[in-house]
Amino acid sequence: MFLLVLIGVPVLEVFVFIEVGHAIGWLLAVVLLFGTSIVGVRLLRIQGRSAIERVSLAVSERRAPAVAAIDGALGFLGAALLVVPGFVTDVLGALLMFPPTRTLARRWISRHYTGRVMSYVATAGRFASRGRGSPPADVDSTAFEDDADQLGR
Repeated sequence: MFLLVLIGVPVLEVFVFIEVGHAIGWLLAVVLLFGTSIVGVRLLRIQGRSAIERVSLAVSERRAPAVAAIDGALGFLGAALLVVPGFVTDVLGALLMFPPTRTLARRWISRHYTGRVMSYVATAGRFASRGRGSPPADVDSTAFEDDADQLGR
């Protein structure tokens, strides 16, 4: 599947570029590709900072940062797709820049990968509890309390 995508996407991009070049002219097609790449670079910075701020805000408000993290990652992916030259990736990237389509993508990801993540966590939890060795040492027995009177203050 990965090999098919690795070969299929560039072939599709070349085909679409040829068709767009015939429709609007080669020079305008090249200018559009460079323009979307420049816009994508600017949006990468904005989306990266915005994602970090949203996750930090969610953590500081003691909310689960998963929604903010996935939303930020999708925005960052959209900006990165705009940087990649090609009209198909530009359309996908532009769609991920809009909040409604980003919400749909987040729901789709959550629906399709929640089960996989939960089964992985359950499997990892079963193996993590075994073979850890002895329980942690008693920390209270090694600690001592400072008394201000004993220190001569």
